[in-house]
Amino acid sequence: MDDHLLGWLKTLDEERLTRVLANRSDAIAPPWPRRLDTLAQRLGNGFAVMAVMRGLPLPCLEVAQASLALGDQVDLETLARFMGVPEAEVAPWVDRLFDHALAWPDDEGRIRVAGGVARWWTAPCGLGEPLAHYLNSWTVSADALRALARALGLPHGPKRRTVTRVTEMLSDPGRVTAMIERAPEGTERLLEEFAWDGPIRDVDGGRFVVPGAPEKWAADHGLLFRPSWNVAEMPREVALALRGPGYHPPFTPCPPDLATVPVDPEAVDHLMTLAAPHVVERCAAMLENTAKFPLPLLKAGGVGVREVRRLAKDTGCDEDETRLLLEICAVARLLAWDEPAGGLVPTEKFDRWRLDDAAARLRVLLSAWWRMERSSLRRIDGKYGTVLGDDPAGASVGRARRAVLGVLARLPASTACADRAGLVGSAHWHAPLLDQALLAECAPAVLEEARMLGLIAYDTITDLGRALAALDASAGDENDDSSPAVEHDPVLVECSTRALASVRRSALFGADLTAVVTGPPSTELAELLDRAAERESRGAASVWRFTPVSVRRAMDSGYTADALLADLGEVGAVPQPLDYLVRDVARRHGEVTVTTVACIVQASDPVLLAEIAGHRRLSRLGLRLLAPTVLASAMPAGKTLAALRENGYAPVPIEDTGEITVRRARIEEPQNGRLILLPGGRVAELEQPPHHLVEPPPDPHEHARRLIAGEDGAIRQQGRTWAVIGRMASRLPTAQQSLLGFVVDRGVRAAITLTDGLTATISHGELRSGVLDAWCEEAGDYLEFPLADIVEVRGTYA
Repeated sequence: MDDHLLGWLKTLDEERLTRVLANRSDAIAPPWPRRLDTLAQRLGNGFAVMAVMRGLPLPCLEVAQASLALGDQVDLETLARFMGVPEAEVAPWVDRLFDHALAWPDDEGRIRVAGGVARWWTAPCGLGEPLAHYLNSWTVSADALRALARALGLPHGPKRRTVTRVTEMLSDPGRVTAMIERAPEGTERLLEEFAWDGPIRDVDGGRFVVPGAPEKWAADHGLLFRPSWNVAEMPREVALALRGPGYHPPFTPCPPDLATVPVDPEAVDHLMTLAAPHVVERCAAMLENTAKFPLPLLKAGGVGVREVRRLAKDTGCDEDETRLLLEICAVARLLAWDEPAGGLVPTEKFDRWRLDDAAARLRVLLSAWWRMERSSLRRIDGKYGTVLGDDPAGASVGRARRAVLGVLARLPASTACADRAGLVGSAHWHAPLLDQALLAECAPAVLEEARMLGLIAYDTITDLGRALAALDASAGDENDDSSPAVEHDPVLVECSTRALASVRRSALFGADLTAVVTGPPSTELAELLDRAAERESRGAASVWRFTPVSVRRAMDSGYTADALLADLGEVGAVPQPLDYLVRDVARRHGEVTVTTVACIVQASDPVLLAEIAGHRRLSRLGLRLLAPTVLASAMPAGKTLAALRENGYAPVPIEDTGEITVRRARIEEPQNGRLILLPGGRVAELEQPPHHLVEPPPDPHEHARRLIAGEDGAIRQQGRTWAVIGRMASRLPTAQQSLLGFVVDRGVRAAITLTDGLTATISHGELRSGVLDAWCEEAGDYLEFPLADIVEVRGTYA
């Protein structure tokens, strides 16, 4: 914990402390700190500081770097002069650092930068360690310091005075320049490389012992120091002196200009309402396909190109769309590996997902895309990566996605981006810690993916995309399944409902065995028609055609003729030719049955079975007549079914139970619901559990008031912890009393049992009048536990 940070927090009024807590929600996440020293520990945490820095724009980080370059304590006037701008331009960004507790003013108004920021930038502005770091090092002996003073023409005295004189001289640009004029040839070029491209560079160590060499001269005069034989460093003051008094570090208070063009908002909304239902519908079709044909994985991991193309052809998607939806479904836990199936198949979560309304299904997919740490359409060296393969960029890809969409969300309504390069530059200004080359790689892919999902149209963000971009802080990562703030955000719920409001739930059936949907079809309508007909076109209007093969496919999924016609009748008037087709296919369907032995083919008609046994194209099955109505096949049931269907027969698979089963991969899900299978492959869920909502953190203003009040009235028992616990927790052995003491003094986590048998997992405890006031994980709040009632304490792990 930084004592200076704690001292500053104690000086804050309620309004300023509220601003700090509002910007640092990590500091008041459960268990909420109740004292300022605990708050200071959280604010100074290195990982938390790094996460906050990722969310700050470029000027904040430029100011932080400049402050570090000038030293740990620099006032605002000196900082502005160093950056070459008026104080008024720097002050707002310094205040922003203060409001995020990344820096704070001391009693004399000087700026102190958080230690976590200093650890991140070991060479701020490309500058090395201060001269004092080298001159006070144990590697510099008294003789070496005396030789350095003599080389610089300085009188030798006590070490501290000598260090001060050397620092003053090497920090003066004029004296350093005059000294270099007398240096051997090549010294100036050598030092310029260190000053602008350093401060640490690989060198030839042998040159530092050659008399007259530039390297030896620079080292003898304190301009370079060598921590090892082949590495040299230039001190910070020397580099600044060589850069000259006219040097100012970069300062970019305004984002780069971004060319824009106006767009028609109605056209943007129209494309959003076309894309959103299409995504939900295609995801459902793709997952249904993987239930029948599990997706195998490559030995190196991921899904191969051949399987992606096969799936795209089967579902009517293009390859790019298939790549994207596969990645999204995997992150959403709708698709997972199943060992018995030997590939990726839909999970049990998919059965619940398809029972939700279309808007809820869309939000699950958008949440998964928002958290996804890969970019499906990102090209590296002109090639796509493997679908579901490893991406070395990892979480940076997700941050790049959110940065690009965030720039579009900041544009005025009905305004489109007209400059891709400017978009990348603006995204880098808002997220400067992201690699700009990675941003340039990801930006085209992000725009294309967002267009497919209905978040972008004509390079302008839609209302759906704007609602998603506003949830940047709630994104989480792709391995975090608890993202209720994304999926159940009220604004996103409203936008997703509106995006799907124009879907069509009815079709026009023609006597030519076609079905036409004049608009984006609902997911339920598209699933029904995809199951029973072949899609011929999509777009503003979609067309399906019924064929014997497509109707037989519906029968294979569990439909009867009456059930299929009833479902079709609910979405439109069924013409007589379609009724005849369905009933004619139904009469033939099931004449042949296949059961798994290895396998057996059965039929009620001996003549038909004899025909199959003698079929020349089925010879590879090794069919043998076991009885007039039973054939044995040498091939597995799946291959036998496929061969019979290829040759015009309509067999159905029969399991031991006599029913068609659909394989599902099991994943860790709440077991509060129960699924039942309905005809046609539909699923109903009973007792569906409500979605999980995370308890929000306390209001920053209210919590600031509590912290200040608690600090003013706190009764400390420092040094009395062990005495109080030893006297009051008399039921506990000594070892358990010690563990309870660590819960109080160090905030460790432990499990306790009370006299009534109740157990609790506690941490961050305080002692108050014989009572342990500690955070209870089960209750999600601070509770009081009488010390005399605690009968057991045991260690636990997160």
